[in-house]
Amino acid sequence: MPKVKTINDVDLEGKRVFVRVDFNVPLDADGTITDETRINAALPTIRKLIEEGAKIVLASHLGRPKGERVESMSLSPVATVLAGKLSVPVLFVDDCVGEEAEKAVNGLENGQVALLENLRFHNGETDNDPDFAQQLAAHADLFVNDAFGTAHRAHASTFGVARLLPEKVSGYLIEKELEFLGEKTDSPQKPFAVILGGAKVSDKITVIDKLIDKADVIIIGGAMAYTFALANGKKVGDSLCEPDKVDMAKAALDKAEAKGVRFLLPVDTLITNALDFDAKTLGETKISEGDIEDGWEGVDIGPRTTELYAEEVAKAGTVLWNGPMGVFEVEASSKGTFAVARAVAQSDALSIIGGGDSVKAINQSGHGDQVTFMSTGGGASLEFLEGKELPGVSILDQSPNS
Repeated sequence: MPKVKTINDVDLEGKRVFVRVDFNVPLDADGTITDETRINAALPTIRKLIEEGAKIVLASHLGRPKGERVESMSLSPVATVLAGKLSVPVLFVDDCVGEEAEKAVNGLENGQVALLENLRFHNGETDNDPDFAQQLAAHADLFVNDAFGTAHRAHASTFGVARLLPEKVSGYLIEKELEFLGEKTDSPQKPFAVILGGAKVSDKITVIDKLIDKADVIIIGGAMAYTFALANGKKVGDSLCEPDKVDMAKAALDKAEAKGVRFLLPVDTLITNALDFDAKTLGETKISEGDIEDGWEGVDIGPRTTELYAEEVAKAGTVLWNGPMGVFEVEASSKGTFAVARAVAQSDALSIIGGGDSVKAINQSGHGDQVTFMSTGGGASLEFLEGKELPGVSILDQSPNS
């Protein structure tokens, strides 16, 4: 895999550096940030730029305002939190283009930081509009992408701006993402255990297909397990599944067998006769070890499966985990997911958490600080693991020795 240039490979002093960060953070009704993971992930890059005397212009989206100014999606709260973490003032700019933004950027001294308002207040961002990209590029001499979570989108701030600037490199976060999701899974410490969960086989089938070529064992949980159960001729009751994807599931099982890759499916399941996701409640529950009867649905892996999966993780040299084992948002069906999180955290393996709900689950389990690497990308992580080209990465300058 070609290596991209990073901020270590370019002269930064005195340059206006446009940094695409991912500050798409959750906010409560009062506008308070409830999870600062993405802000923390950007700090090493921003600190390096400050130390090197760059004029730092940070840009991000937040939510989906669809081209309109929505005050509840303002990045203003992020500027306050960021200033506290950096121990330097962060100038918040009320728009990302226009006279005010130009004036703010041009007034920056070496080592100073500005944060532009939400890029998606303008349709030009998601449309990758050339004029909008040109206005953003006017703020900068150099482009840094450190927003892995949006690297799979060819938007104005991830792709259009980069095309217009003479130097375009990655920050430390994208460098780490490419190392762990790329190099560390291409040449893993063996045995390599891949844990895949979540709702849909269709979302992960390409990843499964790709990883069967590298993994020693593939461990399946979540609702996608019920599609595999159908492929094996079992009944799944009212469980969430994709009957039209059974052939896909069969093909994956056949490929794994042909390659000598062990493919583990749940041997028991927590089932319920009523799931109310909004109220976070289950009706009656019981453990099923065979077919699931009509009127009941699977919501978590069972205790025998949990033990089996934990044993596999304990033997691994590398673990890649993407997707929860059940409806972990409901406490009564969270045990399987949190037990797998604990097993991954306590193993001696190099552990890679592949973004999205898996990161949320491992943080909620209290083991987030015990894994080797947590990806900040949901869709981007999956597309990268599938082997797809990410526009926000492919546009960056390549290292001559890659």
